[in-house]
Amino acid sequence: MASLSIGDALSGFLKSAHWQTRINEIRIRTEWEKIMGATIAKYTREVKLKDGVLVISTDIGPLKQELQYGRQQIVQNVNEYFKDKVVTEVVIR
Repeated sequence: MASLSIGDALSGFLKSAHWQTRINEIRIRTEWEKIMGATIAKYTREVKLKDGVLVISTDIGPLKQELQYGRQQIVQNVNEYFKDKVVTEVVIR
């Protein structure tokens, strides 16, 4: 009989129950400042994750443009933070 660590068993359960995506969305919201830094976190109004698409909302025009140019870097930052492919696309609103 194969033995699993508690962490591996819990991770497998969360993925099979499709809860992992919801947990990732909550983590992105709560840890957004750690992922992107204090300045960007301060001026982003909303952050959502749905089916691998990260939607970032801001009312600051220059920040919106900077985020547009850095979309690939945002994908890379989030995926490195989670050590998994969580985000495939970024939409700036």
